[in-house]
Order: sequence, then C-alpha cells, then structure tokens
Amino acid sequence: MKTKMDEYWSKNLRLIAILLGIWALVGYVFGILLVVPLNSIRMGGFPLGFWFAQQGAIYVFVVLIFVYCRIMNTLDRKYDVHE
Repeated sequence: MKTKMDEYWSKNLRLIAILLGIWALVGYVFGILLVVPLNSIRMGGFPLGFWFAQQGAIYVFVVLIFVYCRIMNTLDRKYDVHE
C-alpha cells in the first residue's frame, strides 16, 4: 500500500518528468532538429528556429519554473507538507 508521502513523491517526479520533457522538446527538437523548417517562419524579424534556439528555450524554461512552483504549492497543501 502506498503511503501518503510515496504518493506525493510520485506525483512530484511525474510533474518533473513532464516539465523536463516540454523543455527538451522546445530546446532540443525545436531549437536543433526542426530549425530548418521553422526558419521559414519569421517572428519579430528573426527566423523562428533561430528564435527558439536563442531565446525561446530560455523563456519556456522560466515559464516552466513558475508552473512547477504553482503546481507544487497546490500539491504541498493537498498533502499537508507546505511551509
């Protein structure tokens, strides 16, 4: 039987895996593998593939930090481990 903390930790690890997957998709797939097709699209005067490689992955990472913080605060309160 799973304890309350095992369930909490499992949800935490699942969330981390999902968010890291999103970051890898944006940083690696969009910024490296799909850079040539994305470069045909322009964003702010720059090719979209270049934008993802130079700035997009960083912006997505910062957004994912805030998403993680918000979801973990909710989980912390749910499992009564908040500060």
